[in-house]
Amino acid sequence: MSPSGAGGVHGRDLWPWAIVGVVVCALTTSAGMWLGGTLGAALNGTGWHPPAFSVTLPARLLTEGSGALWPQASPVAVYCGIVLVFGAATAAVVVPVWKLLSRSRSRTKGLAGRRELAAMLPAGIAKRARELRPSLKNESELHPDQTGNLLGDLAPDGPELRSSFEDVELDLMAPRAGKSTGIAVPRVLRATGAVLLTSNKSDVYAVTRAQRQKTGLVWTFDPQGIAHTPRGMWWNMLADCHTIEGARRLSGHFVSSVNDDASKKDFWISAAQNTLTALFLAAARGGAAVTDLLGWLADPADRTPIDLLRDAGMVAMAEQLQGTVRGAVETRDSIYETARQCVACLLDPEIAAWVQPDPCLPEFRPHEHVLGRDTLYLLSKDGGGSAAGVIAGLADATLRAGVMAAERMGGRLDPPMTAVLDEAANVCRISDLPDLYSHLGSRGINVVTLLQSYRQGSRVWGEAGMDALWSAATVKLLGAGLDDADFVDKVSKLVGQQDVKTASYSRSKDGGSHSVSYRLDPILPPDRIRALPKGTALLLATGIRPALIRLRPWFKEPGAGAVSAAAEAEAEAITQRAAQAWTGHPAGAGAPAGMGVGVEHGDYADGVGAGYPADGLHPGDVPYPAAAALPADAGYPAGPPYPGAPAYEARPGAAGAAGADAARSGDGVPDGAPPGHSDQLLKWTRGATS
Repeated sequence: MSPSGAGGVHGRDLWPWAIVGVVVCALTTSAGMWLGGTLGAALNGTGWHPPAFSVTLPARLLTEGSGALWPQASPVAVYCGIVLVFGAATAAVVVPVWKLLSRSRSRTKGLAGRRELAAMLPAGIAKRARELRPSLKNESELHPDQTGNLLGDLAPDGPELRSSFEDVELDLMAPRAGKSTGIAVPRVLRATGAVLLTSNKSDVYAVTRAQRQKTGLVWTFDPQGIAHTPRGMWWNMLADCHTIEGARRLSGHFVSSVNDDASKKDFWISAAQNTLTALFLAAARGGAAVTDLLGWLADPADRTPIDLLRDAGMVAMAEQLQGTVRGAVETRDSIYETARQCVACLLDPEIAAWVQPDPCLPEFRPHEHVLGRDTLYLLSKDGGGSAAGVIAGLADATLRAGVMAAERMGGRLDPPMTAVLDEAANVCRISDLPDLYSHLGSRGINVVTLLQSYRQGSRVWGEAGMDALWSAATVKLLGAGLDDADFVDKVSKLVGQQDVKTASYSRSKDGGSHSVSYRLDPILPPDRIRALPKGTALLLATGIRPALIRLRPWFKEPGAGAVSAAAEAEAEAITQRAAQAWTGHPAGAGAPAGMGVGVEHGDYADGVGAGYPADGLHPGDVPYPAAAALPADAGYPAGPPYPGAPAYEARPGAAGAAGADAARSGDGVPDGAPPGHSDQLLKWTRGATS
């Protein structure tokens, strides 16, 4: 058959479809005009009187006018009704198509979609939660927070994604990229079990404390005054040092706080850790205090720890410590000096008081904490003089208590425990965290480690340790501000490549030709990963292609108003406590020369600081009203911390921080305060002079 004949056959095959199309268009147009005209006439006040339906209705409307079909109605109303109906029909078709096209354009090709992420969607995560938590098997409906940990919404428009209660998470984001607002705060607020949080700032504490207090007890371990909370608890640092393993773990935390790379321990660091292990073990077995341990370090010739180890039957450990003491004086002194540097933070009595028994305050017991719905905040500064070793020791003791409790409960904690290790590389350097990571997930302990960069983790745990932590994390979130070129390039390779079609056209004297070729391009080039907007993150989950998600900041969630109000009140309380701490120092301590403590002078800001009266007042200064005294902690609540939980046993002397302060000072004035000091804050400002 000739080409023209073939074309004729194809043309005849299309005729039936063309006829069907014309009929459908005619019926649709007639129906739209019939409905629109009748609707317009009804709105005009003539009632619902539709004309007889016919496919010739459009022709009659054009030739005879609206009066022939709707005689009582205004032509303007009829035509407005028709326009309204056709406009609504057009919008009903165009809007969904536009959304579908915009969604396909905004979603990066090659990344995971809903089908690949089915296990992290609400239905899949609820099914997994029933398998992991026996307490949920008979529940007909589950609250979303009972099923998993919220990660965010799949970009660009959802649905929400959650990780399961057996996942452990590693998040890398630059400062002010949304770690606190989008990850730490929501994770603490939504936790259904016990919570552990470490941080070097008070922002997460301020937002979450009031809400967590509604769930259970709130324990605040703040030895360096990050939130300026009065000491309302103490922790027995030596409680787990009755075994060599426990003593060595605690000494490792103190060593890690001064050793930047855990994989590089020179002779002095290793010897100092061995010495601290022996001293911690001797103190725990012999019932000695932390102050006794510091005395042993100050005097290497003191045989007390050796004798205590021998009395406890730890002969080999006693011989090792004695060998160190009897060694060359230069070597011994260098080892002891290194050990003293590791525990230097305990020389601060404000820090040491938190880890020594206090009969006036309740004791924090990790093995009780992990079984309830209480919250533990571990706050410490970073840098020199920080209490990072103590913070890491308490965090590690709590995590290990959770593991032991899970073993007694059949393998997993139910409800699961949430551990948010914010600024872990600065204030919570658990040396073997990479090795613990996968094990913690299998015990129902959901750990989230927040770092500013991959190199920050490498500096603490070494390259091998950070690689192990990266590999053990089943969920990884990479947020905005990752500027490490090598790391971002590796992530781009992990995301993968895609085929990109390229069409080309060439012309020559013989005519033109079209050609199509394919090349492999990165799905997410390194520059796109580095330029991720704030509030978004790249999700890397085990066994699933990478996906882009939008974080959900706490202040955009339902109920954020009440949380925000409580956060503002807590921030104001922190400010007042900070001001009280400043005025509590002796006059002039820590203040510039010529300026009284707690007094603001306009002249000082201009560089003039002398010539003020002894009482600290300048002519024209106007005092603010005295600030109200802050409410004291109430200690343990009268009833159980949450419905169904057993009531806490009263402990001797657990009178709370207020009782302890009253016992130390009969008139309510801190010991050592200068004459005339008041526990109320007096703030002064320079008044205007005429």
